[in-house]
Amino acid sequence: MYRLYTRAGSGGFVVEAAFALAGVPFERIEVVKGVEPAAEFRQISPLGQVPALVLPDGQAMTESAAMCQLIAERHPYARLAPSVDATGRADFLRWMAFLTSVTYPALLREYYAHRYTTDAGGTEAVQAAAVAEAERSFNVVDAALEGRDWLAGTHMSIADVYLLMLAYWHPEPAKLALAWPNIARLCTVLKEDAVLKELNASHAMW
Repeated sequence: MYRLYTRAGSGGFVVEAAFALAGVPFERIEVVKGVEPAAEFRQISPLGQVPALVLPDGQAMTESAAMCQLIAERHPYARLAPSVDATGRADFLRWMAFLTSVTYPALLREYYAHRYTTDAGGTEAVQAAAVAEAERSFNVVDAALEGRDWLAGTHMSIADVYLLMLAYWHPEPAKLALAWPNIARLCTVLKEDAVLKELNASHAMW
């Protein structure tokens, strides 16, 4: 069985969503924030970050996007990603990479500004720049969603759930509807999904 090390409100949300949408059982192991994790966890996640995943064969991996893509590939019936030869595959790969390389780290800099400066008084500037970068990325994604329901292809993919998670990491999620109406539209649909709604009960993403 898969073992997922995670905590509420973390990037583990989208991995749990992938498992739930695919109907794949997994063991959820809570990693308490602010408490030094067990040595075993450090072997799995050298940076001490969640989520971290141990596969049924014992191999460990980090990086939520990689986990989501692996789950999608191993359980294609769930349609978490367009198939390799589908027209939406390029968009899927593009947006998964974009969200994890641009939007996700920008939002991390907002919440963990002290990690990104050696100036004790410089955290506010880091946060301001981080929010600006995250919003610039949301502008790009919102424009791409104009006239289409999903980021990749004609069916919801895990890339859309990834976007949902990041949208509600914004320090002012109420801004969505005004600034990024296409992202807000997608999020409204996803928030009504029975699986995601149930998952949100423990994560309180929205």
